[in-house]
Amino acid sequence: MEKIIQILLEETTHWMPKVSGAIIILLVFYTLSKIVKSAINKGSRRLNLDSHLTSLLARSSSVTFIIFGVVTALGTLGINVSALVAGLGLTGFALGFALKDTISNLLSGILILLYQPFRVGNTIKIAGFEGNVISIDLRYTELDSEGNKVLIPNSKLFTDPITVVTQDSQKDIDL
Repeated sequence: MEKIIQILLEETTHWMPKVSGAIIILLVFYTLSKIVKSAINKGSRRLNLDSHLTSLLARSSSVTFIIFGVVTALGTLGINVSALVAGLGLTGFALGFALKDTISNLLSGILILLYQPFRVGNTIKIAGFEGNVISIDLRYTELDSEGNKVLIPNSKLFTDPITVVTQDSQKDIDL
């Protein structure tokens, strides 16, 4: 019985600093993720950036910090993280390939919200559709076309020429 207690005490004294260090690393990265998320939200309010874009950027940076924290904490515990990092890379590649259309719409939505080639309230023509822009989301742009709701994928807005109709004049914009 004494031998078991002795082994447990030795293992505890061996692992306690590693586990404590891993917990501290997790807490530091979690705190950093919250600080960065808050800074992005405050900065975007000052720059008047779109809320959808800000939310996506804030969440992405927060998740990235937490993933780095978990990988660092696992490395502190003595786990070989090179296989984990390689696995994350392969998973990212597979997900990117599987979700290429969705990712294309998402990235197009981000660029539309950043560059603002048209705004909510403008009338646009694209691919046989014409209507008032009701909302610009990360995946779709919503048009009101003669009382009908038309959702146009944002990637289409980057591959097809669009016409932005304003009250002053008409102008073609090729994205």
